[in-house]
Amino acid sequence: MLDRWSPDGWRRRPSQQIPAYPDRAALEAAEAQLGALPSLVLPGDVRRLKAEIAKVAEGRALLLQGGDCAESFAEFSAEHILGTSRVLRRMALLLSEGAGLPVMTVGRIAGQFAKPRSTPWEVVDGVELPSYRGDMINAPEFTAEARAPDPVRLLRAYHQSAATLDLLRALRRIDGCAAEHRAQQPCATELFTSHEALLLHYEQALTRRDETTGGWYDGSAHMVWLGDRTRQVDGAHVDFLRGISNPLGVKVGPATAPDDLLALIERLNPRNEPGRITVISRMGAELVEAQLPPLLRAVQRNGKVVVWACDPMHGNTIKVGRYKTRHFESILSEALRFFGVHEAEGTHAGGVHVEMTGKYLTECLGGAQAVTAASLGERYHTACDPRLSAHQSLELAALLSASLGRARRRGAPLSRRALST
Repeated sequence: MLDRWSPDGWRRRPSQQIPAYPDRAALEAAEAQLGALPSLVLPGDVRRLKAEIAKVAEGRALLLQGGDCAESFAEFSAEHILGTSRVLRRMALLLSEGAGLPVMTVGRIAGQFAKPRSTPWEVVDGVELPSYRGDMINAPEFTAEARAPDPVRLLRAYHQSAATLDLLRALRRIDGCAAEHRAQQPCATELFTSHEALLLHYEQALTRRDETTGGWYDGSAHMVWLGDRTRQVDGAHVDFLRGISNPLGVKVGPATAPDDLLALIERLNPRNEPGRITVISRMGAELVEAQLPPLLRAVQRNGKVVVWACDPMHGNTIKVGRYKTRHFESILSEALRFFGVHEAEGTHAGGVHVEMTGKYLTECLGGAQAVTAASLGERYHTACDPRLSAHQSLELAALLSASLGRARRRGAPLSRRALST
């Protein structure tokens, strides 16, 4: 029951993907410092985002969620932040034009510093060290010192997130003033923030009770999501997320059973509150048409109000030589099949969730940019998973926009619901 929830209750639950810190005193000191710092986002803005997501659940809008696989300390710059923000806004405009619906934009930004790993250890030339888990936890260099979890990194991630938010807010003011000068509405929606709520020490330290509503809010981001590897219904991550008032994402893969998804939704949203849950499917292009319909039908049959979004990235990861990569064509295929499944089922496809950047990179194969296996290493900068480049991101949005436009002209559920509101 929520009245028995507390921000530290997760510590008494079994946990996955949380590193063992060798210096507990240093970890506790970092948590105490974080707990004394201001929240990065305000409860009122979190509630505003939840209301916008509720519109997506009603079929009156779309959700675009995107940004870095994992933010890094090394890539941090105004150019990087502004580039990602601008590409996301252009993607939103393209999708809105095709769907005939407003598109709300949520970035994987200002907090996406931790990543789950398939194995806790990495072996190179017979040497075994802890896996790299994102800059909030350790460093990518393959040395014992770099790979040791360091709690000071929690504070560095907080301060980089605060600087990122300052820049995004300044950009929003500039856009708003320019639009007012032209006597027009701003050209794109506000960019809200999100990340995977993986490192619960960080999330708990930034969780505060709102004086206005009495509810608990995770002040690290407007929205946080539950990963496919940490969605155990009796586990630490679900226990923490059930008590905060932020909108939540729930990643589901091809192994997710309908009953398991229903149990998660009930645990996280017992009041069936619109805007609370976004189910983000990550099936793989070849599996989405078989694996997604049973989940859709179960949720519909039980009257659960959720947003459905597609992550076409994670289910399509492959290895080419020494590089992890993804084919642009597989990413596009999964997204198109996701929208096709919803059209066939008569449900609202709520949007897409992509790992991307505003830079010219060569991390994903194919697309009009024609990245080949031979050219992958030219500008491969990610420390974790491969991202769509700026060109590939806009190409994906344009192709999805064209498909959504064709569906709208056919009178598919997406447009029928939009026209009825």
